[in-house]
Amino acid sequence: MSVILAIESSCDDTSVAICNNGKITANVIANQTIHQNYGGVIPELASRVHQQNIVPAVQQALINANVTKQDITAVAFTRGPGLLGSLLVGVSFAKSFALALNIPLISVNHMHAHILAHFIDDPKPSFPFLCLTVSGGHTQIVLVKDYFDMEIVGETLDDAAGEAFDKTAKLLALPYPGGPLIDKHAKLGNPLAFKFAEPQIPELNFSFSGFKTSILYFIRKQEKENPDFIAEHLDDICASVQHSIVQILLNKLKKAAKQYGINEIAIAGGVSANSGLRNGLQETADELGWKVYVPAFQYCTDNAGMIAIAGYHKFLANDFVGQEVSPMARMEF
Repeated sequence: MSVILAIESSCDDTSVAICNNGKITANVIANQTIHQNYGGVIPELASRVHQQNIVPAVQQALINANVTKQDITAVAFTRGPGLLGSLLVGVSFAKSFALALNIPLISVNHMHAHILAHFIDDPKPSFPFLCLTVSGGHTQIVLVKDYFDMEIVGETLDDAAGEAFDKTAKLLALPYPGGPLIDKHAKLGNPLAFKFAEPQIPELNFSFSGFKTSILYFIRKQEKENPDFIAEHLDDICASVQHSIVQILLNKLKKAAKQYGINEIAIAGGVSANSGLRNGLQETADELGWKVYVPAFQYCTDNAGMIAIAGYHKFLANDFVGQEVSPMARMEF
């Protein structure tokens, strides 16, 4: 019997979930809209708002799951990677809650949790499988052999795919967060209207730094010739950029699947909510006979549901940590 309270505070969303014997019965997410005024997350503001949000989020999660504090048998929390101030709020609350109730603590790697989000709902992937984990800070291809036996077989050498989406949105003067807006405009545009070069990176690694620069130079050149270029071609620009990023990701994923002889393929992380990536993955799966797995939208972006399911499997393995545990902004995979 396990009822796990999970805390996620790695960036700007305060999230609290309840996992009752392996089933997520509450997943509360408190967003921070204040960062829209600055075009990106301000770490100091994020940590302050976490302090305001965490107690109400916990109370709401308990209500949604129809449990009390006394029912909780363990507390799982994101230890890292993430913004240190934001992590500190979540870790401190988790330690205090566990200490007050004399229950165990479970430390969760944020990136592991993104992958384990696939074990919240059916269908679930079979081991081993490949997971393309794509977010604003990470782009990785992970060989998943077991719940906590994972190997990064490819990763970005510089910037992440999610950052490429966000920086493009800034160049197009789209409000923060820009990634979902690029997806929205891309649905109305021609993905082949403009062509951007694919970075030639060896093996299974990625690079998006040069790709971002090419978009910058392209927009500058076009605006010099036509100041209204962005306004007149916004949908086509978004569609072309999204198409290019998706193709870069899928080409490496196809290479990895062939190299490891695996047809169980998953995607995770905030960018896995992108419709272009989801559609492209399904088309590739139909072509190559893959079995693909994509989490529900609420479990793609940062959320405590994924922390809770990871915590549940650690609970089964009696994998606990002590009160001396501290947050880690950069945590080893």
